[in-house]
Amino acid sequence: MSSLELVLVYLLAAVLGVVVFRSIKLPPMLGYLAVGAVIGPHMLGMVHSNKRIDHLAEFGVVLLMFVIGLEFSLSKLRAMKRHVFGLGAVQVGATMLLSMLIMFALRWLMPSLWKLSWQGSLALAAVLAMSSTAIVVKMMAERLELDTEYGKRVLGVLLFQDLAVVPLLILIPALGARDEDMGMELLIAMGKAVVLIAVLLYGGQRIMRRWLFIVARRKSNELFMLNLLLIALGLAWLTEQAGLSLALGAFIAGMLISETPYKYQVESDIRPFHDLLLGLFFITIGMMLDWHQIVRHWQWVLFLVTVPVLFKLVVVWVSAYVLGASNGVALRTGLYLAQAGEFGFVLLNLALHSGLVPTPLFNAVLASMVLSMIATPFIIMYSNRIVLRLVNSEWMHESLKMTTMARQSMDRRGHVVICGYGRTATALGQLLDQESIPHVAIDLDPERVRQANNQGDSVLYGDATRPNTLQAAGVSRASAIVITMGDTATTFHLLDQLRAQAPSVPVIVRTHDDRQLDDLREAGATEVVPEALEGTLMLASHTLALMGVPVRRVLRAVQNQRGQRYRLLRGYFRNAEELMNDEDAENLERLSTLVLDPASCAVGQTFAQIQPTLAAQSVTLVSLRRASGSSLVPRSEMVLAPGDTLVMSGRQQELQTVVAMFSRPTDH
Repeated sequence: MSSLELVLVYLLAAVLGVVVFRSIKLPPMLGYLAVGAVIGPHMLGMVHSNKRIDHLAEFGVVLLMFVIGLEFSLSKLRAMKRHVFGLGAVQVGATMLLSMLIMFALRWLMPSLWKLSWQGSLALAAVLAMSSTAIVVKMMAERLELDTEYGKRVLGVLLFQDLAVVPLLILIPALGARDEDMGMELLIAMGKAVVLIAVLLYGGQRIMRRWLFIVARRKSNELFMLNLLLIALGLAWLTEQAGLSLALGAFIAGMLISETPYKYQVESDIRPFHDLLLGLFFITIGMMLDWHQIVRHWQWVLFLVTVPVLFKLVVVWVSAYVLGASNGVALRTGLYLAQAGEFGFVLLNLALHSGLVPTPLFNAVLASMVLSMIATPFIIMYSNRIVLRLVNSEWMHESLKMTTMARQSMDRRGHVVICGYGRTATALGQLLDQESIPHVAIDLDPERVRQANNQGDSVLYGDATRPNTLQAAGVSRASAIVITMGDTATTFHLLDQLRAQAPSVPVIVRTHDDRQLDDLREAGATEVVPEALEGTLMLASHTLALMGVPVRRVLRAVQNQRGQRYRLLRGYFRNAEELMNDEDAENLERLSTLVLDPASCAVGQTFAQIQPTLAAQSVTLVSLRRASGSSLVPRSEMVLAPGDTLVMSGRQQELQTVVAMFSRPTDH
């Protein structure tokens, strides 16, 4: 197979795999693993091991560690140090220690079945300690759980696992040396790592900052991108020359850039290379999967799927409980971290190449890791049911929380319920206090709730999207409900709940823009306040006032726009990039212009005569520009003349229809 054919096979398989797995709402990474197994030598045999591809796939790991280094932040570590260096350290340490003891026991009790050395046991224990950052964080973000008690613990553990990978990348290759040389190899490797990291971090920060400044001043995207690749791969090569791993150098490169002002630009520039090469790495991992061995030893695979997941669940559950979490929070943390992780594949591959893990065991462990990650979305989806079934006290805790909320709000009637208590809601609460209007807010961040209550604000801890939380807050007795969350999907879900519990209570919704203004109203919102359009009104009002327009006229103009539901402000001239990249571009309002031809059927008609045609297509005439160059506000008696430019606002389809109608000749 030629190089071009090989690349085409990889690309076709990757595209199909990602499409299929995204359609069933599973991570693309699992799609890469699946297609690698399908096209690999053990199934269809379309692609066999290729050294060039393998080397290219290694760059995926390099860029993965580079991105991890970019996300490494001392401030983040300090903010989450209790969870990172508390629960995170205990989870990794306890998982590795206990799993090694279990593997030693297996070797002692079943020497004919389990022949793994202590070095291999340590490598497998490190693989077992890792969890999937990509799957867990994505699902927690979608479920709005990042700020919950268990969400913060999960993030802390995942962050420590990312840090723990660095010494493990040094340790595992050293374990592959001969027994008599292992201690010295390990000491030399650790010494090299300490010296190299110290030198790079001590002098590297200032050099990196100055160098990126010099490159950025050239104002060339190509040069900046080339420079990033040079830094990431150059430092990776440097650590490899020092006898360490490529990934360690990439991690250091990311750390050096993370403290510079160019961090976010670097993240966006490197993402395409990172995603592409990492996908290639997972395809090559999937190609190593021998399905014949898995079918032959399915008992082992089943054992390695269920036992490690349950073992890890129990370890995290107990660790979190011992460190002060409630039983329910501890169990949820364990459920979210029970699966295998991306770094597990990296460490397992490293252990295989270091001769620590035999190929049959590699296949079984690899298959079990993939299956555990496939099961993760379903475990997280049903985590609440599992916790309520297994932890009796969780029912009491939920009941107590709802009772407390109900007690705080039961004497309230005609109050305002605020969903979310960020910056916008805090300012709203202060204005309501000035007018002596009773109100209660609901928020999911315990620290924010604590600080707000200490200040004297009435803020309840809970998830506003849950029916029992809304009921406890007394939404059916409220005079108004305000949704301040910026996430549209959450808002729609919340509106469904409110429509069922309080259909007659007016709901005011905050959004970022006007994309789904009409949809939100149809979903039950009484008023929708798009920040972008309100910002436009404020900008216009200040400008008009400074230009000497009387305040009354300014206020009247602003009120007119609000009264017309921002009708004239919703459209704007969209550029080609927006139209191409926006999936909902056809449904968004835009501005469009039409220059009237002398033969147009609209020429000679008044605005009042064409208005029914515009209204039938839900199109608004924003302004009229005469051939002389003067711009006018449309009035009923105005007669359209050749050369007039109509500025219209509406959706793409309706605008095209109106343009086609007005472009027809008079005798048509």
